[in-house]
Amino acid sequence: MSLSIPDIVGLFETKGHAQYDGEPVTQLEHALQSAHLAEQEGADSALIAAALLHDLGHLLHDFGGTPTQQGLDDLHQYRCLPFLRALFGPATLEPIRLHVDAKRFLCARVPGYLEALSPDSKRSLQLQGGVFDEAQAKAFETLPYAMDAVRLRQWDDTAKLADADMPGLAHFVRHLEISSAEHRQALTTA
Repeated sequence: MSLSIPDIVGLFETKGHAQYDGEPVTQLEHALQSAHLAEQEGADSALIAAALLHDLGHLLHDFGGTPTQQGLDDLHQYRCLPFLRALFGPATLEPIRLHVDAKRFLCARVPGYLEALSPDSKRSLQLQGGVFDEAQAKAFETLPYAMDAVRLRQWDDTAKLADADMPGLAHFVRHLEISSAEHRQALTTA
């Protein structure tokens, strides 16, 4: 059930050229732009890996088209976790798991954030539980990796530029390898 790094590369190569639902980029372009933004901001390899992989769950289902237009939340933030758990630790997996809730948090806390979301992101927000209330926002803030998820979410929101010039997938594989090696090292020293 788990994926290897070559499996992840293969998945991006075979399914990553599908249109990112409701956006002017492909799944792969969105992933590369997200990882590039993380790298440009000086994020560590674990968070760059999370940025690259945060929407991998979209490539692991067969809903077709735009699930939100069918009234479906594809739960992509959870769908990929069982496939990645053997490779990566919480510094990569938790921002992925929390990036949808980070959108709900930012809608509650940042004036104008909700209005700036793309139409598909607004549609998915409703399916994902809507804007956090104050208690939910406070609870989210206390979670480990919550602020990394917020950073990831902000990269996610801006990683939708058609025809952007980005490094290719091979450039970012090293961050997957570093993050995976750090996870294996942490397991052996625990």
